Amino acid sequence: MLKAWTNATIFTGKTILHAHAVLTENGLITSVVPVAEVPAHAVITDLKGATLAPALIDLQIYGGNGGLFPLHPNVATLEAIYAYCKAGGAAFFMPTIPTMSFDVMLQSIEAVKQYWAQGGEGVLGLHLEGPFMNPEKKGAHLTQYIKSPTKEDIDWLLEHGRGIIKMMTLAPECCDPELVKMLQDAGILISAGHSNGTYEQSYQAFENGITTCTHLFNAMSQLQSRAPGFVGAIYDHPEINSSIVVDGIHVDFNAVRISKKIMGSRLFLITDAVAEGKTGDYIYVEEEDRYVNAQGILAGSRLTMLQAVRNCITKVGIDPEEALRMGATYPARVAGLGKELGYIEPGYRASMIVLDEQWQLKQLINE
Repeated sequence: MLKAWTNATIFTGKTILHAHAVLTENGLITSVVPVAEVPAHAVITDLKGATLAPALIDLQIYGGNGGLFPLHPNVATLEAIYAYCKAGGAAFFMPTIPTMSFDVMLQSIEAVKQYWAQGGEGVLGLHLEGPFMNPEKKGAHLTQYIKSPTKEDIDWLLEHGRGIIKMMTLAPECCDPELVKMLQDAGILISAGHSNGTYEQSYQAFENGITTCTHLFNAMSQLQSRAPGFVGAIYDHPEINSSIVVDGIHVDFNAVRISKKIMGSRLFLITDAVAEGKTGDYIYVEEEDRYVNAQGILAGSRLTMLQAVRNCITKVGIDPEEALRMGATYPARVAGLGKELGYIEPGYRASMIVLDEQWQLKQLINE
């Protein structure tokens, strides 16, 4: 069935179009045409003057709608998180677990596998944040599970998680580059993070092929005058992307603005959202604007992707179109999906959000 989405300001990810319609069929965008060229047999949806933009993508989220994946790594939790994502404008996400035992990692791998087998939508793959991180920058992660990888560890991950694990956060200075390359060769996106690396160590890791970093400023060596650190290396390397949590808690809005000026399209949004959990290894306690662990350490956000976009617009001063790219186009590119997600163009998936004048969600289109 050919559908036509009309009467909207269309932001394609590249440009703004008026008096145009988006045509979709069989889950794909077939064309973007002037309204006068909409075929007579198309089923028309009048969007009543709203803004139509690419659906958002969250590459790091732990929980939502009461479901906490590290505590309950199962299909029901993934369904709860997907509902949370959709309510916040994100049609796709990577469920994430922190530094955990290999038993829990295996449970999370099996949960994603089962979710896909049952026809579950939205999950792009599993994001492992740890366990190969620097304990000096562990943040809210648990020391007892942190380790440097052995070849046996990598072999185990690839044996059980090949095709399931799509992203992994690790500290480059704690990992043999050859083992990192094994993960990359298996198609896993390596994101550097929870690192106390020097500027020189970090920059060399980027030169060795790491392209992405996890939650800028949080759990990494900072930029200082005599020690530029991990943050300095991210700023300075022209090809390094980094996620950032724009809730005003994880990172001051002014620091986001400064980073955006320096990094441009290399900076993208995640939520790092969790849900409350008061049992198990990881305790997440809900506060008014954040989650903390049992020791009161910042442990996660209450963001949705669309709230992060709105914060970029209203709190940071980023142009709306660029803020939307930070939530859709750039995550798609980072995840290696830039030819099917993140734009409203022919051949791309029919995944779009309908927004009102206050950048609130009116509808998620995900065919």
